Order: sequence, then C-alpha cells, then structure tokens
Amino acid sequence: MTWSWSHKQQTPSPHRELVRNGALLLDVRTPEEFAESHVPGAKNIPVQVLHEHLEDVGSRDRKVVVYCRSGARSARAAGMLRSAGFEVLDIGGIHNW
Repeated sequence: MTWSWSHKQQTPSPHRELVRNGALLLDVRTPEEFAESHVPGAKNIPVQVLHEHLEDVGSRDRKVVVYCRSGARSARAAGMLRSAGFEVLDIGGIHNW
C-alpha cells in the first residue's frame, strides 16, 4: 500500500504523540548545537554529563523521548536512562522529529 503525503501528515507519530501526552523531549547534543537549533519544548542535557544530571530528567514515571544529531549519542543516552529506570523512546537524529 502506498501512502500519500497528506495521509502521513494526518497520522500522528508515536514520539510526537508521547510528547503531546506529557513525555519529556530530551536533546542530548551540546549546548552549542542546541542553541543553533532544537525541537521547540526540548530540554537540553548533553550526553556527556547526563549521568550527573539524572535528577534533572525528572520522575521515572514520566516517559522520555530522546534525540541527538545522528543517533549515536541518543542511543548512548537511552541506554543510560533505561539503566536508571526510565521508559525511553530513542528517535535517533533530530531530523526524525
């Protein structure tokens, strides 16, 4: 089956739906990358310091949607967050938003 562009626009993405329903959108790129561009509403905690700032992620009852530039850092962050007890959806690069 082939989907038209208009149909894709009407179908909510799981990650966008999670964020609309209260999940934290977490950008794990550097502060410089975040300042250049980011998804509106995202919180920036660079993956390099994430382990020191898990309390800034918030409650483990809140789902987390994580992204970076290409997917490598978000995968690392997702693993760290899961190990700490968070439920995480890793969308990879910011272009997947």
